[in-house]
Amino acid sequence: MSLVPPPTPSGLLVIDKQPRFTSMDVCAIIRARLRRGGAPKRIKVGHAGTLDPLATGVLVVLIGKATRSVPALMATEKEYAATIDLSATSATDDLGATLEPVVVASPPTGAQVADALGQFVGVIQQTPPQYSAMRLGGRRAYEIAREGEVAPLVPRPVTIHDIRLESYMWPLLTLHIRCGKGVYIRSLARDLGRVLGAGGVLASLRRTRVGIYALDRARTLESLPQVLHQQDLDPL
Repeated sequence: MSLVPPPTPSGLLVIDKQPRFTSMDVCAIIRARLRRGGAPKRIKVGHAGTLDPLATGVLVVLIGKATRSVPALMATEKEYAATIDLSATSATDDLGATLEPVVVASPPTGAQVADALGQFVGVIQQTPPQYSAMRLGGRRAYEIAREGEVAPLVPRPVTIHDIRLESYMWPLLTLHIRCGKGVYIRSLARDLGRVLGAGGVLASLRRTRVGIYALDRARTLESLPQVLHQQDLDPL
């Protein structure tokens, strides 16, 4: 008598990604835990929007047949809490590379910051960071940048629905950002600094929402079982 294999798990997990993990690291960890629970070796696990290793917050991980919904979820609205340091720049536009101090004779006022932020609301042209996962002729931009070359990135239209200035005390400002697909908050930090005649480095980033999935539904990897089964997944 042959044994019928159990159905392949399908569903999603809303993860509160912690720093140092890549988004694919999270997918690999979840895949390994599903396999411990009897899932097929090649079970599909994907995510609905990359978070950089230094960023934290909502990462929607889809499993099995639910991975078909990755494009639809990636197209949903997202929200971020971001802190930007206007006193420096870096090759990666965040704290992942050596900070280069920028001398600013007269720090911008709160009114000047608010006025500059208004220039980034709506459909804007944004150039991705040199150290990004954008594909250029089959290669990632960060691979080109690591070889000491300049990746030929071009501006592309993205949508930022709203930017709210939460606090500002030179050189740090904290923002709440609501945006569409494909927005690089590192690029926003870089470009805002240029408009203000200052530096612009993303000092911290936390994604608080992807579509209908917010932080109040998210779980850390530590809080998840080491062995995952269908009943541990949320329905799509």
